[in-house]
Amino acid sequence: VTPAPAVMLYGPEEYFASVLWRKLKMAEHELLVVVTTPEGKVYNHRSYSVSADAVDGGITILPHHAPIMLPLKIGALRVKRFLEDSPTDYIAIGGGVMEVRDNVVTIIANVAERARDIDVTRAEQAKDKAEKVISDSSRSQSDVERAKIALSKAINRIGVSKHRRK
Repeated sequence: VTPAPAVMLYGPEEYFASVLWRKLKMAEHELLVVVTTPEGKVYNHRSYSVSADAVDGGITILPHHAPIMLPLKIGALRVKRFLEDSPTDYIAIGGGVMEVRDNVVTIIANVAERARDIDVTRAEQAKDKAEKVISDSSRSQSDVERAKIALSKAINRIGVSKHRRK
């Protein structure tokens, strides 16, 4: 019996078949993450994992997760892209709903911004404005509650912007 060669040379058909097989094997171990707002898709990429702040606590979704639907609170969505050398993507969301089914993670949010798209100056201004409303004793309770939510969103956006890639 002759030993198998150390290097295998491929013809076009064998090369195509091996590439296709690798892609199919990779697809078994990845998620498709879609973040949508009323304005349209904010994010649509393959990933290895997704972490979010659910109303009941933090959650991380990996491939083959059981189907689930849960409410999300204001926070950072962390998406670990599929390629090993890819950094984690950060997305600021203003609450929403996450659905997981068949390795597809769909997040529907009122507001969502990728770290690279956040205008930090505008977020700082929103934070200052909300703090002023909260500290103003002449404001109605509903104004103060809305300002607290705006403050939370502004602080979240500022925090997520710090993960912007250079």
